[in-house]
Amino acid sequence: MLEVYLTGLSVSGGLILAIGAQNAFVLRQGLRGEHVALVCATCAASDALLILVGITSFRSIVVLAPWLRPAMLYAGAAFLIWYGARSLRSAFAATEVLQPALGSAAGLGRTLATCLALTWLNPHVYLDTLLLIGSISTRFPGQEAAFAAGAVTASVAFFFSLGYGAAILRPLFAKPAAWRVLEGVIALTMWVIAAELLLGGR
Repeated sequence: MLEVYLTGLSVSGGLILAIGAQNAFVLRQGLRGEHVALVCATCAASDALLILVGITSFRSIVVLAPWLRPAMLYAGAAFLIWYGARSLRSAFAATEVLQPALGSAAGLGRTLATCLALTWLNPHVYLDTLLLIGSISTRFPGQEAAFAAGAVTASVAFFFSLGYGAAILRPLFAKPAAWRVLEGVIALTMWVIAAELLLGGR
């Protein structure tokens, strides 16, 4: 059971590390110290809901459409390979992709609306939670709860660490070299997960 929990933790953690609009927004709010708890809780709760839906419903969907699992598996692996390549290119380009804007503070309602939009209107979040995590969870029949607990734990820990740890990391990520290392780690993580998907799907 612990092994399944740790698998869910690592899979979700690896996927969520990918730099995107949602993570950039959480980092920005953390750096500015604006509505950090609300933003982190909203992202974590949304992720948890999508993860649970993916894990509980994916098997039923596969029964109704057996072709869906292999199609999503290969599509997901292709996406992860592409995303890893993009991260590696960013590492060599040394671009600072998460530069938080330093404008006036946004109100609570506007902040929440932006957070929800970046979460629920992002197609990648559905690929990660409903399809990739849902597909991988089918490898652990009868132990889906442990896998889900690990995946949700990774999500909650990541968002709150990112939001509240942003102030500490700000001097570090002012340097392009730090972004190169981070993008390189993300590229490697995406490719490892893609390989696990392809090898496990045989």
